[in-house]
Amino acid sequence: MIIRSLKDIGRMTQGSLSNAKYDHLIIRGVSTDTRDIEDDQLFIPLIGANFNAHRFVQEAMDRGASAALWTKDEPLPDIDFPFIVVDDTLLALQRLAKEYRKQLDVKVIGITGSNGKTTTKDILAGILATRYNTKKTIGNLNNHIGMPLTLLDLDEDTEMAVVEMGTSDFGEISLLTDIARPDIAIITNIGEAHLEGFLTRENIAKAKLEILEGLAPDGLFIYFGDWPILKELITNIELEQSILSYGIQKHNDYICELGQMDQNGLSFDLKAPIMHNLFVPILGAHNMYNTVAAVIAARHLDISMESIQEGLYHIDRTGMRNELVYAKGFTILDDSYKSNPDSVLAALDTLYSMEQYEQKIVVLGDMLGLGEMEVEMHEDIGRNIDPNRIEYIFTIGPLAEHIGKAAKINFRDDRIVSCNNKPQLIRKLREVLRPGSLVLVKASRALELEDVVNSLRDDIIPPRDEVI
Repeated sequence: MIIRSLKDIGRMTQGSLSNAKYDHLIIRGVSTDTRDIEDDQLFIPLIGANFNAHRFVQEAMDRGASAALWTKDEPLPDIDFPFIVVDDTLLALQRLAKEYRKQLDVKVIGITGSNGKTTTKDILAGILATRYNTKKTIGNLNNHIGMPLTLLDLDEDTEMAVVEMGTSDFGEISLLTDIARPDIAIITNIGEAHLEGFLTRENIAKAKLEILEGLAPDGLFIYFGDWPILKELITNIELEQSILSYGIQKHNDYICELGQMDQNGLSFDLKAPIMHNLFVPILGAHNMYNTVAAVIAARHLDISMESIQEGLYHIDRTGMRNELVYAKGFTILDDSYKSNPDSVLAALDTLYSMEQYEQKIVVLGDMLGLGEMEVEMHEDIGRNIDPNRIEYIFTIGPLAEHIGKAAKINFRDDRIVSCNNKPQLIRKLREVLRPGSLVLVKASRALELEDVVNSLRDDIIPPRDEVI
């Protein structure tokens, strides 16, 4: 974490200390949330549409904060406490992270893309940890607040930092890459997430390519070369840095081919340039691509193929992403963290591939942020669910109901259940669950379907000879 004097913090944030007697006071870390603040941290009160954290400075003090940033337009409390007065606390947070990153002798790998950012981050961090002191974005802290906090959490001796960069509008990745100044930039793919804001995949690709604006002059750009839109845009970019592409198509620098796949993970061949066979203990054929992106970055950072394979066995994965949860008598494929058309189809392919289960059920919630075509995209999902490999479809949410309606072209009405709320969904699921069932749970984050997973995981489905 950042450990600096208030004099240094004032200089780094372009702020002024309220009392010079605190110049040499040391802060150890920062926090924007009084609920998790720790002793000696710098409290950074942010202002949002419906909140103003300046009101909680006394709570921050009571919980151990040793100083606070303060927006100049807010009345300064008449108390003997060190404040650093700045124009804007959010901008000051971002400036502080940018300056701190400059002071560290660390390699930063920035990852963006419509899908696969978090998994690629987890895989790469696991590999790099075999040789380097490595840190990564915690959870999904990948926006204009979360990413600066990730950088400020780096220790002085951190050698590798793997950070996510998310976006919902033009300019957001540009801001993040300017702060992080990545040595390696990765674009995992261009999908249909955030179409509501960007309208077209081409616009999404252009927004993701903003990551190159902050790429180090001697840096490396890695991208998924099977996406025509992305490949075409890149051919029109004059880039001095090295570029490497990956995918299954022959024009890529790294070519991969899927091998065996089961509930323990997947194996694949990677030509880079000689052939290697790798195994990763993660579900889903699409995770071959996420793994390859991580492997390319690791090889660039002098990790041997032997150490890469070792790292793949020790991935610390972020939860609710293609995660098998073993309940008592059945299994849940928890992919409830996010959802969009590409990731739903990938999750269905994963479900289809797991042939050892006697009954397969899908639970699909609304896919949010898809724009004007949202209804049609939900209907496309419904039409594409294979009735020969799925027994029941459960939906929750007004948009997901269109999945069920469109699926009726292939499914009987009694195999499609549309629910209005989570208690109803859980109750209806319990009515049809059998021993040996596999249940896929997937929806956009706002639906919080981990509540369904957590409720079901405590259920007991007895063996057939005990069923009454």
